[in-house]
Amino acid sequence: MEKLFPKLQIINENGEWNDETYKSEITEELTKELYTKMLRSRLFDRKGVNLQRQGRIGTYVPFEGQEASQIGSALAMGEGDWMFPTYRDHAATMTFGHSLKTLFLYWKGRQEGCIPPEGKNIFPPAVPIASQLLHATGAAWAEKLKGTDRASIVYFGDGATSEGDFHEGLNFASVFNAPVVFFNQNNGFAISVPIEKQMKSKTIAQKAVAYEMEGVRLDGNDVFAVYFHTRTAVERARKGEGPTLIESVTWRYGAHTTADDPSKYRDQNESATRREKTDPILRLERFMKNENMWDEKWAEELQESLTAEIETAVKEMEEAPAPHYNDVFDHVFAENPWPIESQKEAYAHSRGDR
Repeated sequence: MEKLFPKLQIINENGEWNDETYKSEITEELTKELYTKMLRSRLFDRKGVNLQRQGRIGTYVPFEGQEASQIGSALAMGEGDWMFPTYRDHAATMTFGHSLKTLFLYWKGRQEGCIPPEGKNIFPPAVPIASQLLHATGAAWAEKLKGTDRASIVYFGDGATSEGDFHEGLNFASVFNAPVVFFNQNNGFAISVPIEKQMKSKTIAQKAVAYEMEGVRLDGNDVFAVYFHTRTAVERARKGEGPTLIESVTWRYGAHTTADDPSKYRDQNESATRREKTDPILRLERFMKNENMWDEKWAEELQESLTAEIETAVKEMEEAPAPHYNDVFDHVFAENPWPIESQKEAYAHSRGDR
């Protein structure tokens, strides 16, 4: 199956051309835009980990190493499209329009962290594994019924493919020809379980065969491969040619969450090796140097401006007023049933507010 679903790649680990099909479209402007967004997300992610360690936010879910997968795919989406992220896909959602302040507020436990900017169809991050595949399929089908050309993209990890929701989502999308892109980030581990212990399939992309849909396997650390092949999948969806399952093979350097110790189940030397060889940002930097696009002064100024942007977002997050405890009770039902109202009253009484 790996021969039938090879990892598609445009530039290799050394930043050299492997496939020149899209060479005319890979301009310096596009390359610098991708590099900027990838560096921005990495600096944000590192700041998130530091804030958690300092006790300034709650448990945080890092994604360093997966920037090319998330940003290349998100940039392929258009205005009005739908995005359904997991709790780890902040690089995708910030690329699609979420502000950094909003993303930090999410990890501060604020409801505002789930609210996208006006006009942006970004679903709240899904914490239950694979549930968002059903939401994405439903939204895509709804757009089809309304006669629009809008598409959905939904993110999920390799562990999600072992959930029933994964199969239900793909089956429904296939039957109703829904315009949805199922974007899998195959990190090789579902929390602590390696992929070979949760499936006999050699690839995730091959699962598309059972549902008569397009299946694509990508080098998920090659941002160009991710961008152009996701764009193709989205174009197919818009034209009514149905859903696509994309397997983006990548690697996350850090823990599953800041409450996790990956050294107990994963050889951390592998991460150190991959940082030197397959890192998505380093790969793009090598490509830019090979193509005479790299400017040291530009890179330094970019680092400074992005760092300042992130620090401003942290300041805004920490200056936000404290949430009201009623937020816990008031955002589940349109009208609270009596058990929730009773709990709400009891809690208010325990605080001396009643």
